[in-house]
Amino acid sequence: MQLMARLHHADLRLLGAIFRQGRRRAIRRLARAVSRTGDGYLHVAAAALVVASQVPKAWQFFELLALSVAVERSVYFILKNGLRRPRPADAVPGFCSLITASDQFSFPSGHTSAAFLLATCFYLVFGALALPLFAWAALVALSRVVLGVHYPGDTVAGAAIGCTVAWGIAAIL
Repeated sequence: MQLMARLHHADLRLLGAIFRQGRRRAIRRLARAVSRTGDGYLHVAAAALVVASQVPKAWQFFELLALSVAVERSVYFILKNGLRRPRPADAVPGFCSLITASDQFSFPSGHTSAAFLLATCFYLVFGALALPLFAWAALVALSRVVLGVHYPGDTVAGAAIGCTVAWGIAAIL
């Protein structure tokens, strides 16, 4: 239990350091915009664009993404509602997030998980062309902490879930 307390304390310190960066108006605006790109619409758009473009491996990408999203959302939902980690604004006295989260619990970050899942699926099918997507996914993760709706550990877990699910489904296919 001491390990969990230490991890939580480190998570709180890192949350504070990152969240303070959101005091600047430009950073807040950028964080909100980046966070919105992780809402999930990009998955649908990416799949539609790849299939419509008829690039080689388009259907391979579509199949991998569709199955991976189904598994990732299930894992995310079970963990989020099973572990029930309160969001920073609900757990840290005097802390107020910059946006209202769409659900009640913090762990894991669904935006981050979905973003890393999309980037990993692209990487597994199209290779190095996906590298900018990993940068975008990292920015989505960072934006969730800057906005105060997640602890850094939530986003690390989300990234691990998204990548692991994509790799796992790719191995099965």
